[in-house]
Amino acid sequence: MYYEEDIVEQVRQSNDIVDVISSYVNLKRSGSNYMGLCPFHNEKSASFSVSPGKQMYYCFGCGAGGNVFTFLMEYENLTFVEAMEELAEKAGIELPTQSNSADDRAKRNLRDAILEVNKLAANYYYARLKSEHGNVGYKYLQERGLTAETIVKFGLGYSLDQRDALYNEARARGYKKDYLLSTGLCLENNNGQISDRFRGRVIFPVYSLSGKVLAFGGRILKKDEKMAKYVNSPESDIYHKSHELYGIYQAKQAIVKQDNCFLVEGYTDVLSMHQSGIENVVASSGTSLTPGQIRLIHRFTNNVTVLYDGDAAGIKASLRGIDMLLKEGLHIKVVLLPDGDDPDSFAQKQSAAAFTQYIKEHEVDFIRFKTNLLLESAGQDPVKKAALITDIVQSIAVIPNQIERSAYTKECSQLMEIAEKTLLIGINKIRDKEYQQLKEEELKASQANSNVAPGSDSTTEISNTEAASQNHDVNELFLKATR
Repeated sequence: MYYEEDIVEQVRQSNDIVDVISSYVNLKRSGSNYMGLCPFHNEKSASFSVSPGKQMYYCFGCGAGGNVFTFLMEYENLTFVEAMEELAEKAGIELPTQSNSADDRAKRNLRDAILEVNKLAANYYYARLKSEHGNVGYKYLQERGLTAETIVKFGLGYSLDQRDALYNEARARGYKKDYLLSTGLCLENNNGQISDRFRGRVIFPVYSLSGKVLAFGGRILKKDEKMAKYVNSPESDIYHKSHELYGIYQAKQAIVKQDNCFLVEGYTDVLSMHQSGIENVVASSGTSLTPGQIRLIHRFTNNVTVLYDGDAAGIKASLRGIDMLLKEGLHIKVVLLPDGDDPDSFAQKQSAAAFTQYIKEHEVDFIRFKTNLLLESAGQDPVKKAALITDIVQSIAVIPNQIERSAYTKECSQLMEIAEKTLLIGINKIRDKEYQQLKEEELKASQANSNVAPGSDSTTEISNTEAASQNHDVNELFLKATR
């Protein structure tokens, strides 16, 4: 496909680069330009510059640069034609009709085909929800307190409780079986029989930052112990679960505006909070946080508020993920909701103002929250208390900012009634160990690139036994301090 130079220039001039990139990166004014964290490599201090005067971007860290077209092409992995179409649609510009011959369709790559079939499925599920046969799904969402506006906003749907309804619809429209299988929308058994993955389920589409449907989650409506309550799309050429967050497309602008992101667990938590007026919220969809998801949040804000529903076991299981947020340099607050409430149920009882007020009155910084939580479980047992101190110290040690580490160390010293100097010794041991491991990994990578095998004189291996010994030393240090 080819576009004349004048139409390309019209589309480029109609899309301000700051507006476009602000949908993906949290930009802040810096002189005549804007600065933010680079979306093309992992960094903790902003080196990504956007110039509204030149309508260009450049990263001083990794060297990525270009105009509004190259940004979309790099970030969304689009072809130039796809970037043109997306920006033209955003600007309300009608592009000249392009050839849609059988030969052109055959040349579409797999990624394009998957996105197309996902879009078809999303529209199909939404239409079924409003149909007579899908009324059971619509009633379920209404019973959950969701309005018609929320259903439209998030594109919720219903998959008919029939073996191959979606498959037959897609095949009738000319979509290949392979595409339906590669997206995970359909399954094929050993006998070659095809069935819809999400049949009989309410559908929650998962969107990319630019609003493309990447995957689906489905909740069963029947009470059947043999079937999982939720099923999700498998990994595909366009969907990598560890890099996506439910609700990020609908939340990104509110996150930038509020300079804060609420982190919850499930689909309905996000939906109910949006409906109550709190839109800067995303969900990890029941999985542990990953570095990719954390970096996605970090593009829009440095501040995260984690909402917990009071389940002690669930809270302790998620603590490691919060440590990962700290390691990325994010500022973490924690809010414990009233007993018996999760973000979904609590949001439905509150106005946005009341919910916000509750958060302001009950939020605490993560280190204090974790300290109090573990102190309560340790009681007066010195061994458990020593293990607790080690745990807290490991959380403080991952914080990249030295001033923040110092402030948390002082606070924990007071909370745990242990000398600040003792905590610092433990923190420094952990950071020194991580630094040595990092240097060794860099050395090994350098030697591998040079085709030189690591020698016993050039590298010092830290065995599992030695690493365990270092942790034991820190535990012993704190055990003595608590006696």
